[in-house]
Amino acid sequence: MPEKKLVLIGGGGHCKSCIDVIESTGEWQISGIIDLPELLGNRVLNYEVTGADNDIDKWINSDTYFLITVGQIKSSAVRQRLFGYLKEKNALIATVISAKATVSKYASIGEGSIIHHHCIVNAEASIGVNCIINTAANIEHEVKVDDHTHVSTGALINGNVTIGKGCFIGSGSVLTHSISIHDGTIIGAGSLAIKNIEVPGIYVGVPCKKRGK
Repeated sequence: MPEKKLVLIGGGGHCKSCIDVIESTGEWQISGIIDLPELLGNRVLNYEVTGADNDIDKWINSDTYFLITVGQIKSSAVRQRLFGYLKEKNALIATVISAKATVSKYASIGEGSIIHHHCIVNAEASIGVNCIINTAANIEHEVKVDDHTHVSTGALINGNVTIGKGCFIGSGSVLTHSISIHDGTIIGAGSLAIKNIEVPGIYVGVPCKKRGK
């Protein structure tokens, strides 16, 4: 049986995907899920919602890790707040890599990040803290993904790209070689970014153009 205890924060759809990844590793024993008070006692897959946000402190000890399993599309604010709280309390924070992912030994994955099934993280790529690299995303060589960013399903991030903090890179989107993406940028599903994005906002299309703030 896995020895490391793990508490998940957030019990929605993203949590279900995370559970499947966590179970694939064989490293973690999920001890419970923290969610809204009205959801106490509910089950997410095989695991019970055992606490609410104000119960986090009760779980903090020397042998229990946390993983933030709240999803992120338009804003990373909730995930950033929760991560900041855990750091403030000196809680143990898990980093989880699917057994079905391919991660170079020359890549680095930050604290609190999760690498989902069938992802590729190539040589000298750097993933920041509290990031989501979602199913089948491809992070190529020397890419830098900054903290609290979500690279969604099937996105292709080509070599030497730099993605700022708190970004969302939509499903199936493509970022071409060596461009940089400003903090807080949202790139819509299926979009193509071919040049630097220097002003945060919502970008969609092929090639992508700014459509909103």
